Amino acid sequence: MSLAPWLDACPLIAILRGIRPDEAVAIGGALLDAGLTILEVPLNSPSPFESIRRLHEAYGERALVGAGTVMTEDDVAGIVHAGGKLMVTPHADPALVLAARARGLIACPGFFTPSEAFGVLAAGATALKFFPAEGASPAMLKAMMAVLPKGTPVLPVGGIGPHNLAEWRKAGAAGFGIGSSIYQPGDTPEAVGAKARALIAALPGA
Repeated sequence: MSLAPWLDACPLIAILRGIRPDEAVAIGGALLDAGLTILEVPLNSPSPFESIRRLHEAYGERALVGAGTVMTEDDVAGIVHAGGKLMVTPHADPALVLAARARGLIACPGFFTPSEAFGVLAAGATALKFFPAEGASPAMLKAMMAVLPKGTPVLPVGGIGPHNLAEWRKAGAAGFGIGSSIYQPGDTPEAVGAKARALIAALPGA
C-alpha cells in the first residue's frame, strides 16, 4: 500500500489529537469537504480506536484513516481491528515498522537523525515523519534529503502552519503532519474546516 496517491491528492495529514468518538465523523467530514484526505487519530486521544472505526466506516473509501503515537505491537493490531490503514509513530522503532508492514499497513515512523531514518527504512518504512520539526530547520531536512534514497517521502511534523509550509516544501517535504494548526479539542467542524482551507491555500502552487 502506498502513501503517494493520498499525498498527491493533498499533502496535509490532519492529526486529530484529543478528538472524541462522538465528534470524529463530523470533524472528519469537515476536513474532507475542505480537501484533506489523510486523517490520523493519536492513540493518546479518548477511545482512539473507536474514533478510527467510525472514521473508517464513514469515509473509508474517500480517506486514509489511521493512528498516531503508536507505541506497541498491540497498538498495531488495534489499528487493523478498527479498520485503519496507517500507522504513525513518534519514534524510530524498526520492530513496529515490521509489525505494521506484516499487517498491510502504511508505516510512517518518526525520526530525527539520518541513523534513525536509515534504520526504519531498512525495516520497510513507507514514509518518514520528521519529528519534532520545530526543533530542526528546513535546511536540516534539505541536507538529509541529499543522502536519503531518492523518492523517500519525508513529512515534517511539529510547528507546521500556513506561515512555513512553503519553506519546508522547498526543502523537500513530501507532505506535512498538522496538529494544533488544524484541530484542537473543542473546535467545531466549521472552525476545523476553515483552518484546513487556510492551510491548503498556503501550499505552494495553491
